[in-house]
Amino acid sequence: MTAGGRGLRRGRLAGLAVALVAAAACMVEPVGGPADPNGQPQPAEPTAEVTRADGTDTVEEFRQDVADAQRLAELYWADQFEASGQSFRPIRQVLPYQRDGEVSCGGQEVPRNNAVYCTIDDYIAYDINWSFGAFRQIGDAFVFYLLGHEYAHGIQTRLGIRYNFTIQQELQADCMAGAFLGDSVRSDRLTLEEGDLDEFNDGLLAVGDDPGQPWFAEGSHGTPEQRSEAFFRGYERSLTACDLG
Repeated sequence: MTAGGRGLRRGRLAGLAVALVAAAACMVEPVGGPADPNGQPQPAEPTAEVTRADGTDTVEEFRQDVADAQRLAELYWADQFEASGQSFRPIRQVLPYQRDGEVSCGGQEVPRNNAVYCTIDDYIAYDINWSFGAFRQIGDAFVFYLLGHEYAHGIQTRLGIRYNFTIQQELQADCMAGAFLGDSVRSDRLTLEEGDLDEFNDGLLAVGDDPGQPWFAEGSHGTPEQRSEAFFRGYERSLTACDLG
């Protein structure tokens, strides 16, 4: 899924290894600051091992998709805040990393195979090798969903939204990511191809909590069915379906 009228590539979500994406987590309530006090880590690049891509699965395309997803999220949320008479402040930084402990949030090291939003320092961090590997298996839809979900956590922070249970925060972020993508398609900022919605559904089903995970446990994101339902509720009905108050 890309901006400017380019269509989303098809056909790889169904083959996603569940363990690859299920490792993702969101860090919503840290305390402290990033590892680099200036907030400017060295640029990260995918390792050679995961850049043996062919066709359109290139590092350059991945990098462009990340930039497009960030830009469109900023445009979308700026529009929403303006429509409600509020000023909008974009998330301060979206940064890649490669190693355990390369970035931290409130003294907590951000592990590999992860993507997080750091509340205290207002940044999104993502493991570039893990993300690029998922990008190759899923396609560019994964990049836009991933950035949309983490950006939604930044919006929750800006709106002062807090819940008693992690799952409430996470399912709302899924809904908000769906609204962002659905509204962007309806406004012609994004173009979908046939089969893309099926890819979103397959991907969301792959990132649900493991069977038996208590819904009230810290870190719970929701069952596969709950996550898919929340995303498509937002996708089809926009933000009115996301209980933003």
